[in-house]
Amino acid sequence: MFAALCMRQQGAATRAQAFEHGYSPDAVRARLASGRWQRVHPGVYVVHSGPIGWLERAWAAVLAVGPDGVLSLRSAGYLDGLVDDAPEPIDVCVPRDGWRTPRLTGVRLHCSSRLPGSRHPSRTPPRTRIEHTVLDLAAVSRSADDAAGWVVRGCQRRLTTVGRLRLTLDQRSRTRWRRVVTAMLADVDVGAQSPLEVEHLRRVERAHGLPTGHRQARIVGRSGTWIDVAYVAFALLVELDGRLGHVDDGQVRDRRRDNRGVVDGFATLRYGWQEVFGDPCGVAGEQARVLRRRGWRGQPRRCGPGCSVDAC
Repeated sequence: MFAALCMRQQGAATRAQAFEHGYSPDAVRARLASGRWQRVHPGVYVVHSGPIGWLERAWAAVLAVGPDGVLSLRSAGYLDGLVDDAPEPIDVCVPRDGWRTPRLTGVRLHCSSRLPGSRHPSRTPPRTRIEHTVLDLAAVSRSADDAAGWVVRGCQRRLTTVGRLRLTLDQRSRTRWRRVVTAMLADVDVGAQSPLEVEHLRRVERAHGLPTGHRQARIVGRSGTWIDVAYVAFALLVELDGRLGHVDDGQVRDRRRDNRGVVDGFATLRYGWQEVFGDPCGVAGEQARVLRRRGWRGQPRRCGPGCSVDAC
């Protein structure tokens, strides 16, 4: 039935679908003229008179380009929880071969030769698979940091995995920021789950030759407590405080966790965005001094000519 079809498509329908379900051209015109239906794109309508929401417009955009089109990039990411805010314009991807671009208001059109393989087989509205969405967003990023951020976000939010992203990346012969994405997948694979954790891993720990910490570690005897970076052999914990998870109830949880660490003989160092991004050398120097006092026999190294880290 037409009503059931429109319900599945969030109130959107094409003129051809209306005709298939028994509506005559005159009946369609009458409903448009009276305002009971609203025209969104040529031959695509919403079958009500109220405000048209983002999801209805997304459906209308896909219907307007034909059965092979899918939502992509930020629009697909928004539907799958990768993007937080409903994007404008709506991104729609179509096959590259044998296709002519219509002009659609509020829609940004893309062409892709890999579309059949990147289309999700069942989700609606039609969209790209989350792995392709992550890699597509990385590919159109303006900077390496932005490209890496999409990989971290996809894994951090448990929308995909390092393994699935690697497999998808291997299937794509040409991808912008490939080296960045490959390196980021390796970092996420060792436990870094946020841009702040990745930055600490790269610019603090690795760049200054510090011991390798265990990321997202659960300390024995402290059930339910996860530590951002744990140097268990030296009884040192490093907590990295991003904006989310460390406000209100999160602050209380953090204090309790730090206190339990002291009771168990662990020292805790806590850093945020300003320290890790703004002064990674200073952070490395502090960590190195604590590690040395707690039994580390190594020496930190300078990451470059202007590095402030000295031998302990």
